[in-house]
Amino acid sequence: MADLPTDIATMSFEDALAELERIVRQLEEGKGRLDEAIDAYTRGVELKRHCEAKLAEAQARVDRIVLGPDGTVTTQPADIG
Repeated sequence: MADLPTDIATMSFEDALAELERIVRQLEEGKGRLDEAIDAYTRGVELKRHCEAKLAEAQARVDRIVLGPDGTVTTQPADIG
């Protein structure tokens, strides 16, 4: 996430997703100037990448806490979706 703008890189997943949803609604309305739509689309792509990275981090954290059948800690992937 080093190449993301600082304001996006520091966002929580929930805040980034909310802004991404707002941008999608705005673009779907088709109102506004073309250059503004392109800028919004670019920011939306960055927000999407940030959300995907946050989800991957969460998945990795869940994977690390799974216990094996004998009670030992394992790194098995969690089946969450």
